[in-house]
Amino acid sequence: VQLQASGGGLVQAGGSLRLSCVVSESIVNFYALGWYRQTPRETRQLVARILRSGNTNYADSVKGRFTISRDIAEKTLYLQMNNLKPEDTATYYCNAKSKIGSGGAWGQGTQVTVSS
Repeated sequence: VQLQASGGGLVQAGGSLRLSCVVSESIVNFYALGWYRQTPRETRQLVARILRSGNTNYADSVKGRFTISRDIAEKTLYLQMNNLKPEDTATYYCNAKSKIGSGGAWGQGTQVTVSS
């Protein structure tokens, strides 16, 4: 499977961005689709995920500001990011896991930079 992430950029604090991740095969094949982020000082961390059932989970730091969604027909995963903060600055990666416990496949990353 291949994942192609896009939508990153430079935005001022309080602004919004929407990330997209196009998956090369049907996304209903996957147990979970998620967005992770990584900075030079931190390991890659889960931001949000959506399960095959449609249930979603969010990191505490983004609850109420970020929304994960999917378009099954378009085989695309989204992350709507509102009220961005400088601490959201990171490289964002999308991930697709076929089963519980698997590492999954990764997209190439898209940079999000939030200026204060």
